[in-house]
Amino acid sequence: MQTGENEQALRKILDMTRLMSIVLLMLHFYYCWYGAFQLWNLTGSFVDTILVSVYKTGLFGSFHTSKFISLGLLAVSLLGAKGRKDEKLRFKTAFYYAALGLAVYFLSGFVLFFGDAVPANAVLYMIVTVLGYLMVLSGGTLLSRIIKNRLSAADIFNSENETFPQEERLLENEYSINLPAQYYLKDKLRSSWINIINPFRGLLVLGTPGSGKSYFVIRHVITQHIAKGFSMFVYDFKYDDLSKIVYNTFEKYKHVYKVMPRCYFINFDSIMHRCNPLDPQSMEDITDASESARTILLGLNREWIRRQGDFFVESPINFLSAVIWYLRRYNDGEFCTLPHVIELMQIDYDSLFTLLRTDREIEVLINPFVNAYLNDAMDQLEGQIASAKIAMARLSSPQLYYVLSGNDFTLDINNPEEPKIVCMGNNPQKIQIYGAVLSLYVNRLVKLVNKKGKLKSSLIFDEFPTIYLNNMDSLIATARSNKVSTCLGVQDFSQLRKDYGREQADVILNITGNIISGQVTGDTAKQLSERFGKIMQDRESISINSADTSISRSRQLEAAVPPSKIASLSSGEFVGMVADNPDCKIALKTFHSEILNNHEAIRKEEEGYKEIPAVRRLDNAMVQQNFSQIRRDVQEIIHTEMQRLLNDPALAHLIVAKKK
Repeated sequence: MQTGENEQALRKILDMTRLMSIVLLMLHFYYCWYGAFQLWNLTGSFVDTILVSVYKTGLFGSFHTSKFISLGLLAVSLLGAKGRKDEKLRFKTAFYYAALGLAVYFLSGFVLFFGDAVPANAVLYMIVTVLGYLMVLSGGTLLSRIIKNRLSAADIFNSENETFPQEERLLENEYSINLPAQYYLKDKLRSSWINIINPFRGLLVLGTPGSGKSYFVIRHVITQHIAKGFSMFVYDFKYDDLSKIVYNTFEKYKHVYKVMPRCYFINFDSIMHRCNPLDPQSMEDITDASESARTILLGLNREWIRRQGDFFVESPINFLSAVIWYLRRYNDGEFCTLPHVIELMQIDYDSLFTLLRTDREIEVLINPFVNAYLNDAMDQLEGQIASAKIAMARLSSPQLYYVLSGNDFTLDINNPEEPKIVCMGNNPQKIQIYGAVLSLYVNRLVKLVNKKGKLKSSLIFDEFPTIYLNNMDSLIATARSNKVSTCLGVQDFSQLRKDYGREQADVILNITGNIISGQVTGDTAKQLSERFGKIMQDRESISINSADTSISRSRQLEAAVPPSKIASLSSGEFVGMVADNPDCKIALKTFHSEILNNHEAIRKEEEGYKEIPAVRRLDNAMVQQNFSQIRRDVQEIIHTEMQRLLNDPALAHLIVAKKK
């Protein structure tokens, strides 16, 4: 313990040591320049007696011996020196003072060679030596004032302190997605692997535009899953960016499949294959019709997603469900396509309600509409039905009709006997219209895929919020046992919340087992930071006073990846967390690394890509003919059914004829 007495005694010892150094230096001057002191009449018997006694010790046997000893005593006196600390002082300044002082101190001996003018040389020698002595003293004093234990100034962003160990093993299985990466641990760059060994627990890929979601992550999900024999569905928001990768990768790895799948492409701008999402063989009961109706209407009217349960939302859904199920049951589903549904909805109420009343299964659904019509409650009826008719009428396009009314393939992509790889393209300029139709495709596909006894399959959605998939959370939650891998590409959590509603968006984020995120900001970055947890980080604080400097060090839990760091990630740099399996535990699930792409190899590979071959030759006349045929089909249904009802007295009561 330091006390006042101890400090005072130490100070006296240091002062005495420094005094001894000065006295010895003065004796050195007196001995070396004794002649000059005689001329100045500064000699005396007492000093001479002391000098003789010191000389007998051999201290003055060499010219520099006494100077070395004097300098040594000075250095000892400086060891315990304390001065007022100054943050601006640096070792370089003190070193320059001390080094220059030592040079002057010892080089002063050259004055001896300047001639025979003893008094002048003596004065010059003593002045130069004292100047060097004082500079050494100043340098040593400055050293005592420098803050030796400074806080680290190099890592101003605390980057090294926020690094943590990550998984460096390559863990592969027949389903895994493995991304090579590199990360920093303190100041060392190390190699690592992002091992998504269980993609069936869902993969959420986040990142603002340009962060590298598709280039660094989604393309590898596609290529690695095809290489491992997955059947696949890809929602290609900007057709044909991902579709071209799918096609060329499949051509490269088609030999790995036990049963050779076929590639199908749905694109409304440049027609490829045709597919009927309301395929009657896949619609087993009226709940399938209801789900399809909900999907298509909520896809066309996104604001209805938050209002589900409202009267004027559920009524159009019930009405559309009735129309779909009527066509499913009419003539064993011969005309059960979305274009026929759209055209049938547009006919007059008398004919429409008459046709719908002929099917007892949908009687409960249509009774409120028929009663409102018969009771002349037209305002209520238009509010219930017109919103559905207007929304569906936006899909009345010859090209859409052509694609939706064909049946080149079914949506059971993981059928063991007939596996498929399906790509569906959207158009950023026509998101709302195409997105609603594609939503219906995806809804029907998920219903067929999520069954037992099927092949392993991979569902990949680029820009997932641009389509609406009802009960996406239940797909992620239940599809794991059916070997259905789901990969969702989202720019930001707020985007998902805007299009799907807060509740469903929260569920999707929270039940997804694997998350890979590029640069995101705001609430998304905060939620991810909380999910990644905390790590032990070193903390330092410094206290400066006139006599000493004290530094306190501690360790405390801080965020492993702070929100600010997630918001400032570079393109290709990702943070995230992976899920493991009971038979393959991963202790280091969280990562913050840069995914390594061989850019040159990818560039050469893309230059060698083949274009997706055309499926059919079409002209506008064929498309228009199909459009007209669908309208004739609907008129034929009306005419046939009305004739049947009029010719059967037992069914005549079903004819709706409003009184004028």
